Amino acid sequence: MGPADTWVRMGDWLRQLSGLCETAPEAIVVVSAHWEAPLATVTSGASPPLIFDYYGFPPHTYELSYPAPGSPEIAAEICTQLRLAGIDADEDPARGFDHGVFIPFKLVYPDAAIPIVQLSLLASLDAAQHIALGRALAPLRERGVLIVGSGMSYHNLPQMMRGDGDIAASDTFDQWLQDVCALDGEERARRLCAWTQAPCARDAHPREEHLLPLMVAAGAGGDAAGVCEFTDRVMGSTVSAFSFL
Repeated sequence: MGPADTWVRMGDWLRQLSGLCETAPEAIVVVSAHWEAPLATVTSGASPPLIFDYYGFPPHTYELSYPAPGSPEIAAEICTQLRLAGIDADEDPARGFDHGVFIPFKLVYPDAAIPIVQLSLLASLDAAQHIALGRALAPLRERGVLIVGSGMSYHNLPQMMRGDGDIAASDTFDQWLQDVCALDGEERARRLCAWTQAPCARDAHPREEHLLPLMVAAGAGGDAAGVCEFTDRVMGSTVSAFSFL
């Protein structure tokens, strides 16, 4: 999609992203925009396959590999933490990694040696419920588990595919997101839960599935202020990435 150099800056940033962590994580939990389920569901297989959930791309993109191991143990622990927080949870031993997992992590950790567990979005698409998911997962950070939200801060796909993204709207929403993510945990959560009231909110996200992974990461971040680690103009729209360390 887009000119040949559309994803170059983002790719370069992803290749150095592992440097944000002082030590390599013991395992990674990824919440991708591309999996929704009625209950919070985790991949629990030991060797998850890849799900090529995209279309219209060159043949070689359907032959990619990323043999990162799963972790039945971490999957079970995630379910335990969620249930302790009063959140129903389930395991899916057959589910593989969708492209919201294997595409970025081929660049972040190309050796595919770190166990990965994918966590679904909730089909409710409720912002508060996704912040609660993150808060329930926060204790995993203490044992070296990295929690990652894989989505997009601006995702008006029809505009982006046409190459006529609304630059003013994406800039406006991006600035709101940067301001809100920099707040402390409680105020950040309150503002994120009311994200549809933000300026240009529905211009940026006609449907919220690509924003909700950020909600999980922000919830897991506790009181840590969010830091904007990356910003770029992609297909006519401003996109940013945040950390809560």
